Parts: sequence; C-alpha cells; structure tokens
Amino acid sequence: MALLPRRFLCFVLAQHFIAATACQEADYSAMIHHYCLKDFQHSMEGIGQRLWCDWDETVGTYGELTNCTALIAEKLDCYWPNRLVDEFFVAVHKQYFRNCSPSGRALHDPPNGVLCPFIVLPVLVTLLMTALVVWRSKRSEGIV
Repeated sequence: MALLPRRFLCFVLAQHFIAATACQEADYSAMIHHYCLKDFQHSMEGIGQRLWCDWDETVGTYGELTNCTALIAEKLDCYWPNRLVDEFFVAVHKQYFRNCSPSGRALHDPPNGVLCPFIVLPVLVTLLMTALVVWRSKRSEGIV
C-alpha cells in the first residue's frame, strides 16, 4: 500500500515538470512571426512579385523559413511540425503563393511561332483530305 502514494506523488511531480517545460505556444508564434516571417518578407520583396511563383527563385528563401521555424521550435522545446507551424505556412501560402500553379510555373500560352504551326497544319491537312475525297469521288463517277 505504501507503494501507491509514492507512485501518485511521482505522477503529480512529473505532470508539473512537463507543464513547466512544455512549449509556450504564444511565445513560439510571436517569435516565428517576428524573426522568421520578417526575414522571409524581406527576401521575397528582393525577389520581386513577378518571380514568386518561380520555384528556382524561391526555394532558398522558403527553405530558410522552414529551417527558422524548426530552429525556434527546438530552442523553445516545441514539437516541430505542429499546429502553429501548419497555420503559419498556410498563411504564408495564402499571401505569397495563392496565384501559383501546383507545378510552380506560371501557365501561359506558347509563343506564336510555336502555336501557329500546331493550328495551321491540321487545318491544311483537313482541307487537303477533303479536296482529295471530292476529287476522287468525281473522277470515279465517269467510270462504270
């Protein structure tokens, strides 16, 4: 029976120790916004809005943002990734990458020098085949 109070005491003390060393979410959120987001915003302004969807241009900056959130989580004894990190990155994506295609490349029409042959060639082949069929059908009418 003396063992039960001792286990209960260990359990109570362990709970207080875990609560004292647990992640302080408010501090973590404030720090990633103050340190990580500020640097990311500065880097993205340097890249220019036209190139935000170019993954080759943004991959370094995005990697630094990811590493910054992980480093702060480690220093504050927070798990990484966590709910706050997920919400943080969703907000970053909504602000910077909402108009980007999933492949990371901005979609646009090919140049006219490439597009025109792909349009003109099938039209000409269709007209040529139609003329050939009409010509062969008229030619065979006279032959019995």
